[in-house]
Amino acid sequence: MQSHADTLPRRKIHVANMDPAAETFGYEVDFDIRELISVTDVMEELGLGPNGSLVYCMEYLLQNGMQWFQDHLDEYGDDDYLILDCPGQIELYTHIPVMRQLVETLRIWGFESNMVGVFCVDATFLTDTSKFLSGSLLSLTAMIALELPHINVLTKCDLVSEDTVETMLSVESATQLWDWEQHQQERTSADMISDELEAMAEEEQRQSQSQSQKKPTNDLSVRQNITPSKESKWSKLTAAISSLLDDYTMVSFLPLNINEPDSMDHVLATMDHTIQFGESQDVYTGDGAEEEQE
Repeated sequence: MQSHADTLPRRKIHVANMDPAAETFGYEVDFDIRELISVTDVMEELGLGPNGSLVYCMEYLLQNGMQWFQDHLDEYGDDDYLILDCPGQIELYTHIPVMRQLVETLRIWGFESNMVGVFCVDATFLTDTSKFLSGSLLSLTAMIALELPHINVLTKCDLVSEDTVETMLSVESATQLWDWEQHQQERTSADMISDELEAMAEEEQRQSQSQSQKKPTNDLSVRQNITPSKESKWSKLTAAISSLLDDYTMVSFLPLNINEPDSMDHVLATMDHTIQFGESQDVYTGDGAEEEQE
């Protein structure tokens, strides 16, 4: 997004890394939490695992590093655009109140009307309905926990076919999506059973022709072994999760394809609109002149 903004007139996006476990970046970093504390240092000094070290780092930030954080934020003006690249460990948003406390502190500092949460879900989840529903539920959980204006983005759409993205996003409800997945599984199962029965019949015919005196096999028991399995014990749980998502009707996704400028523009414009960014700025006409907005 930062690189895309650089191609636009009068647009600059600053990015700060707030992930103590980050190693490499595809963007220019303004400031980095690893200047304060890092997962690698915590693992070496305290002997914690990766997950425990990450939680320790974020708690350390809240307890000992907020002045460091505020000093960096004070370097930006009202018209600056800053993205905080936060850790992706979901426990920080759903089980531990670390990120919620961070958001609350930013509210106290006066950023309440200038914040939007952007929850990113890998578009490859679209190839597995259960994963997509899981990602949607986690998105809803983070939305409720942070209590921020919220945007859900499907990243890496360039790795998934356009038809798949359009089909999944066109489904009107999570329950409808799960019913469609069940239907697809039933069709696949039925096709497999039909193929196996046909293969068995051909094999039995060959055996009867070559060994007419051979004792016949127990067809009933064989066929019982390949009948469709009972409904998965997880199906009812998945159906309940789908119903929960439908009850809230708050989870929707914006597809993001880094190879399509229009897709990048759409996501950026949605973020801008959510926080009303630029509404008080002068209008750029493209010829070097500026018109003041009313």
